[in-house]
Amino acid sequence: MSGEHTSAPVAARVRRLEERLIEAGVVGEEQLDAALAAMLKGASPVNGARIVARAWVDEGFRARLLDDANAALPEVGLSMAGGIQEQRLKVVENTETAHHVIVCTLCSCYPIGLLGPSPSWYKSEAYRSRVVREPRAVLAEFGLELPADTAVTVWDSSAESRYLVLPRRPDGTAGMSEPELAALVTREGLIGTAAV
Repeated sequence: MSGEHTSAPVAARVRRLEERLIEAGVVGEEQLDAALAAMLKGASPVNGARIVARAWVDEGFRARLLDDANAALPEVGLSMAGGIQEQRLKVVENTETAHHVIVCTLCSCYPIGLLGPSPSWYKSEAYRSRVVREPRAVLAEFGLELPADTAVTVWDSSAESRYLVLPRRPDGTAGMSEPELAALVTREGLIGTAAV
């Protein structure tokens, strides 16, 4: 699934909107570029990986993160601020019996600051519609086969709320440092379309 979809229709609509705003004199091209650069500055899946690694090694942080992610993020030097209002972040934890995956069925809302720019498949209509209806089939297309008794929950992001998956810590990593653990975490693991 990851390679067969494109975000061209979404990109075309965004570009038309940008052109209309520029033509109407609401904003200039340079202002749009500056706003995008500011939004993406420091945005990377490395941020989400740091959160996960800390949660894996610090039980207190993990509990605070699951209880109130927005309040816990400053402990690792991050926040959900950056727009007009702070976005709400909910972290959902994968366990032996529960697996979570995130989507935005209306557009492509996504915690950019924690995961970097979203992959094209995340924005595709096929992913957005199918993962809600048949999550196991979509996850299998990503190569993630879950046991039949694992409950799968799909979390739908919105303009105000974002989600991040706390993947299960891989076996055999007990002696690894926090940076070594962070290096194991992928963007797909943070979305829930892959295990770590």
